[in-house]
Amino acid sequence: MTEMVEPYYRKVMPLPASASNTKTLGELMQMIIIIDSDPSKDVTTSASLQGYQHNPQEAWLPITESRNGNTFFAAFHLLCSGIGLQALLLPVAFATLGWAWGIICLSLAFAWQLHTIFILVRLHESVPGIRYSRYMHLAIVSFGPKLGKLLALFPVLYNSGGTCIILIITGGRTLDLIFKTLCDHDAMCHAKSLTNTEWFLVFTCLAILIAQLPNLNSIAWVSLIGAITVVLYSTLILALSITKDRPIDISYGQSNKLKSNMEKFSDVVNALGIIALAFKGHNVILEIQGTLPSSPKQTSYKSMCTGVTISYIVIAMCQYPLAIGGFWAYGNKVPYSGGQGLLTAFSQIHGPNTSKLIMTSIYLLVLVNCLCTFQVYAMVVFDNLEVRYTSKKNQPCPRWVRTCLRIFYGGLAFFLSVTFPFLGSLAPLVGGATLPLTFAYPCFMWIAMKKPRPNGLVWFINMGLGCFGIVLTVLIVIAAAWTLAFKGLKANFYEP
Repeated sequence: MTEMVEPYYRKVMPLPASASNTKTLGELMQMIIIIDSDPSKDVTTSASLQGYQHNPQEAWLPITESRNGNTFFAAFHLLCSGIGLQALLLPVAFATLGWAWGIICLSLAFAWQLHTIFILVRLHESVPGIRYSRYMHLAIVSFGPKLGKLLALFPVLYNSGGTCIILIITGGRTLDLIFKTLCDHDAMCHAKSLTNTEWFLVFTCLAILIAQLPNLNSIAWVSLIGAITVVLYSTLILALSITKDRPIDISYGQSNKLKSNMEKFSDVVNALGIIALAFKGHNVILEIQGTLPSSPKQTSYKSMCTGVTISYIVIAMCQYPLAIGGFWAYGNKVPYSGGQGLLTAFSQIHGPNTSKLIMTSIYLLVLVNCLCTFQVYAMVVFDNLEVRYTSKKNQPCPRWVRTCLRIFYGGLAFFLSVTFPFLGSLAPLVGGATLPLTFAYPCFMWIAMKKPRPNGLVWFINMGLGCFGIVLTVLIVIAAAWTLAFKGLKANFYEP
């Protein structure tokens, strides 16, 4: 929610809700006016260390319930949400683009998405006294209520709820891999493996149990564990891959002799899509910044910028070695299907010659990372659910209501993961449609909010990047749809 604070005002007066807008998103955009009986008094001297006063509803919601975060907490959240199994697919893109173009495209995409992150961080408090702590609300303020909802609603929902569903699918299958690694070909193990549906349920129960932590700031240590595990399993997979013998028939290019021009074009665009989708987490940037304290004299901007810098140095140190080292180790043998790239290649090629302890450790790290990442993205959904309750009841959610809402969402996400266990195969198509949220919308938001001089350098850069982001999104969606039509899709509904 947005919140409005005037530094010379003290008394909080929420706007009355009307019957005509109680069920619209417009109600969520209500701002408060804070009135002081003595306008001549400068309260910035007394309140500057305590932060802004804000809408009471903000103190009831999981995103903004606690604003006691710091730079390191922000970095933990950014690392946990900003890197994941998608990075293991980068060698697939290099197999199509080659060494030079692969590195160039990865570097350009990294710089581009970092630019849009800093735009979002700056716009969080771009208007004095107002904090935009949710991506959806910033989109509505930038583009207007109708266009903002039209452009941002689906990407925000998919990047939060859809990510949780994919994490359940990945986590459930990882549990199955752990069991098979420990028990297969072991005469002492007589346990029978669960079905994939049952593994999904086990993962969901674990995730919702952890999700009982009240707010985003309270899961900072969970995010730290998630950040550590992703760095560890990335390092383990890379180190083991480059120290073991490479496959004998390894190749660093794709055979284009029998491919049509459309197939070649589709391969290139799909490779660009893999690189673009490796960068995630823009839909939670504003939410993470919303956990930081802010005051009229010291906003959250500097703290958040430091957190972004720290986290993305680490992300770069993970992604570049995975892309370059993974491509060197396996060439074009890294499979795209399954969504785990290097992990699948390592398991298939070196898994039989690797000890159970090492394989189980890698799978456990992946599992823990999925559980931790689930918390960050699910918190956005929990926040949206509680907004509706608090808006209607005009009071914070009791503990039992909050627990029920989160169990309800866990059940819904579990049901959808069993219904669409092939959702990962649709990631290039559906995920590609959400890329403007990362690469285009922030540029247009900057133009709409800051209003730089038309045809000036800043205006030209952001307008150019925004338009190119839209064009790239359209090409990626078309290429993904063509690939699905050409290769087919195994739509195994209710058969995970």
